[in-house]
Amino acid sequence: MGELFGTLSDGAPVHRWTLERGGTRVRVLSYGGIVQSVEIPDREGRPADVVLGFPSLDGYLTHRGPYLGALVGRYANRIGGARFPLDGRTYALAPNNGPNSLHGGEEGFDRRVWDVAPVEHGVRLSRVSPHGEEGFPGRLEVTATYTLDASGALRIAYEAVTDAPTVVNLTNHTYWNLGGPGSGHAGGHELRLAASRYTPVDADLIPEGAPLDVTGTRFDFRAARKTGSGYDHNFVLDKGVTAAAEEVAELHDPASGRTLTVSTTEPGLQLYTADHLGAPFGPGEGIALETQHFPDSPNRPDFPTTRLDPGEVYRSETAYGFSAR
Repeated sequence: MGELFGTLSDGAPVHRWTLERGGTRVRVLSYGGIVQSVEIPDREGRPADVVLGFPSLDGYLTHRGPYLGALVGRYANRIGGARFPLDGRTYALAPNNGPNSLHGGEEGFDRRVWDVAPVEHGVRLSRVSPHGEEGFPGRLEVTATYTLDASGALRIAYEAVTDAPTVVNLTNHTYWNLGGPGSGHAGGHELRLAASRYTPVDADLIPEGAPLDVTGTRFDFRAARKTGSGYDHNFVLDKGVTAAAEEVAELHDPASGRTLTVSTTEPGLQLYTADHLGAPFGPGEGIALETQHFPDSPNRPDFPTTRLDPGEVYRSETAYGFSAR
């Protein structure tokens, strides 16, 4: 069992697990499946924590809005109008982001204590989301396996099964700052994305219309450039849905030399430059690269489906590789 990290108000214990391999050290919490820290070396071999997190459980309980490092579900990103149709019935969700449902609702997967068991080079988190939880249909059995491979890459593999038709879209919501603690705004990081299109959004950040070409716009990251600020948008990955994870993004910090690569089976990636990140972190102090299906897919039959039926297995994998140059 991992070390005791804290206790919830109802007495439930929260544990922390430390994974170490290939020059990477990762700490994972049973509360929210949170990636609390990721320590990797810079070009001079000096290690630093490159994700935003809190040193104690109280920090996560007090500052719940940013989803720091959390495992997000049942549905990552937004569902417009906090409702969606499925097989002739409309399911109503909690409108926790203006008129929309965001990241699974008021008490999503990020606010649950998960069962944790050790596996080779990692841990497996599991829980059962009962039928009707946050308005979603079906009893959903979920696992998320966090492992470090021989190179030190962090791999997160998700699986889920249901007893009734439902929708599923899982991701991890880690904020990266490759400069390490105290390095300030992350807008100077250079980002490359294998995405020729993005989904334009309305004032509530719900996709509207068809995906648009990034050519000649501020959404073109096909060649690496500084992220700057002002992004909370889904990028349509050129590779689409794949059975195996393929590299889709690279984030590089010129100052430290640290470089993050992201590989995934997912068809989309939400770039969030954290312009509204709350205290104790400043705006733009981290960058979230959320691999996922597209926002509002349950209301958009033209988007890749997020439907899961009984007898099927939801599978998704994302790997975060680390190097320095």
